[in-house]
Amino acid sequence: MTPVHILLVEDDVLILRTLARGLREAGYRISEAESAEEAMQVCALDRPDLAVLDIRMPGLSGLELGRGLVERDIGFLFLTAYDNQEFIQEAQQAGALGYLVKPLDVPRLIPSIETALARARDLRQLRENEEKLLGALENSREISTAVGVLMQRDGVSAEQAFETLRGLARNQRKKITEIAREVLWQGS
Repeated sequence: MTPVHILLVEDDVLILRTLARGLREAGYRISEAESAEEAMQVCALDRPDLAVLDIRMPGLSGLELGRGLVERDIGFLFLTAYDNQEFIQEAQQAGALGYLVKPLDVPRLIPSIETALARARDLRQLRENEEKLLGALENSREISTAVGVLMQRDGVSAEQAFETLRGLARNQRKKITEIAREVLWQGS
């Protein structure tokens, strides 16, 4: 089984290397970045399963990076020294799956990582299901509209029109949605 890929983004090199070593020892595959810009380059080359981000870094902040990761459908959590309510709210609004306050050792970090990974997988699955559902609804609309066109054109019932579509699909070895599109194209 392929190990989970985690991207660590931290401008403090000592913290970065310590966490990276501990998480590697725990069985994770780790990529390291000392800035948000470097992190985006890593993501472009090798998509992580999860990112652990510091909030305050030179250049782009962890919050800005987090917003960019959301657009790429990459889950992330924050590991930062800032525990004020404003940062926590901003992290939630940015889409963070968790917010941890330093100092934190690796054994205490792992349960949060596992929880964030599970939540990221669930969210990704929900988005995929939504896309499939929207596609099915669109296909259903096309089929329903084509049935209506055939009913009107041929003076048949909805069942007969649907059977006509299905028969054409079988005979032509096409999907029924393809036949429905052809009927709609001919009807316009």
